[in-house]
Amino acid sequence: MISKNVLVVNKSGIHARPASMFVGTAGKFKSKITITKDEKQGNAKSIFNILALAIGSGSNVTISAEGEDAAEAVDSLVALIESKFGEE
Repeated sequence: MISKNVLVVNKSGIHARPASMFVGTAGKFKSKITITKDEKQGNAKSIFNILALAIGSGSNVTISAEGEDAAEAVDSLVALIESKFGEE
């Protein structure tokens, strides 16, 4: 399993539009991908799970993946978060 921690820095956190982008990116990979915030974990390919985590600006999250393209999946999702979802 590959995991990386990342700080959500865009002003509005992971609300509907960024969550949709996140799920769309995660869906491109075959690996099982999860996102964890404060001991709560969600399926990175489920917009409901992402929104239920209520990930606000300043939140630390962990992206984890297991499977044949796990490293690429984690790197892509971390890069998306670090890019502030193109919002700023």
